[in-house]
Amino acid sequence: MSIVRTEHLEKTYQDEGVPVHALKGVNLKVEKGEFIAIAGPSGSGKSTLLNLIGGLDEPTSGKVFLEDIDLSSLSKGKLAQMRLLRLGFVFQAYNLIPVLTAAENVEFVLMQQGISEKERRKRTIKLLEELGIGEYADRRPNAMSGGQQQRVAVARAIASEPRLVLADEPTANLDSETAGSLLDLMRNLNQTKGITFIFSTHDPMVMERAERLIRLKDGEIVVDEKSKSEM
Repeated sequence: MSIVRTEHLEKTYQDEGVPVHALKGVNLKVEKGEFIAIAGPSGSGKSTLLNLIGGLDEPTSGKVFLEDIDLSSLSKGKLAQMRLLRLGFVFQAYNLIPVLTAAENVEFVLMQQGISEKERRKRTIKLLEELGIGEYADRRPNAMSGGQQQRVAVARAIASEPRLVLADEPTANLDSETAGSLLDLMRNLNQTKGITFIFSTHDPMVMERAERLIRLKDGEIVVDEKSKSEM
């Protein structure tokens, strides 16, 4: 069973009354455990596709299935619950809560899931240590570098052990060394924990590390290929 499937996915926005076709009939299937980069120029539909897969936006037409569940069939409450329990998100802007410490940001999702304070603290500290930022557990985001904040964002995304992590331009604000170590870390999580990763990216480093590369142009898939190392 695929973890993600889209059927004839279309998304049209209105820009001052002019329709903008962000996605045009996208058919995509993602198997569990894949490590995928979605690439393309600005305006090609990368972020739109990620947002639709994650249930953060609704398609104009077509369907998105997550583990064979049609997202359009879910109420807002059920959709929010699915995002909470099955998905992790890593955003370009980190989206950390500024008044919370690194550990509290990671624990926030676990708290929403009803996990006990003792268990969520234990899981959070272990994750931050695995990510090499255990010493920053009690720091707030403004006292951390961009790379450290992005690691906190990754920890938050995977703390609940989701089936799927969606990462929108996760290396855009990072230097190449930090970006490389973060990608290696996510690849390790993919291989050891079986978490499926889908990236939207401009970054050649992300494309090189992906086992499957999908290129979008003008809202359509123009390339879908396995990396040479996977063939």
